[in-house]
Amino acid sequence: MANPDLAREAADLLSIADKSRARSLNELAALASRQVPACSGATAALWRDSEPMITAATHPDISNLTEVELRSGRGPETFALATGEAIHCPDTLVEERWPEYAQEALSRGVRCSVTLAHQAGPMAVTLSLFAARPRVLDPHQVPLAELLVAAGGALVENLSQYGDARRTARQLRDAAQSRTVVDQAKGILMNALGCSADEALGRMRQISQQGNMRVTEVARKIIESGQIGVG
Repeated sequence: MANPDLAREAADLLSIADKSRARSLNELAALASRQVPACSGATAALWRDSEPMITAATHPDISNLTEVELRSGRGPETFALATGEAIHCPDTLVEERWPEYAQEALSRGVRCSVTLAHQAGPMAVTLSLFAARPRVLDPHQVPLAELLVAAGGALVENLSQYGDARRTARQLRDAAQSRTVVDQAKGILMNALGCSADEALGRMRQISQQGNMRVTEVARKIIESGQIGVG
């Protein structure tokens, strides 16, 4: 049966309005912790070229497990990023693949974990689920966690595209404003000198070169002063 709460919260997670990447990762970790049975805590991280950029955790006790992996060079997040597979640690008490991670996790009350990764070019999102008892995070629960980490990955992509779109819009706006300023200054020069638009623009370029200024700066000075001999 579909979970209406999960559907609603996942839809909210994918909303790009007024959300930073840090906030989105925090919401991803919190959503996983609430919705995955037996999960008592979760961490989420945004990676670029195998280096963590932003991390989030539902509890401070588990917030440094990624750092432990980075120092030792091995652990479930490292494996998940390298293989793209769900990495299951049934019991940290007997875990031999990553002794540094297992020891640190055990000292913080973690007995079981599942880690997933979603790759999007040089960017990746990891989601790690933790439990206080061994073997309670059954691999059959992974499809739900995969849904969540995929939602997180899609959100990061949306945020990146949203940021690119905002930058493009800002550049177009600035270019339009600059052209308006230059056109206004050209009008002043054409009226004062009785010259053509091309001649007015040439005069501004000449002043620009002589004064080591951009043409838009020259145009603003002409508009502000209403004089021809700027620079």
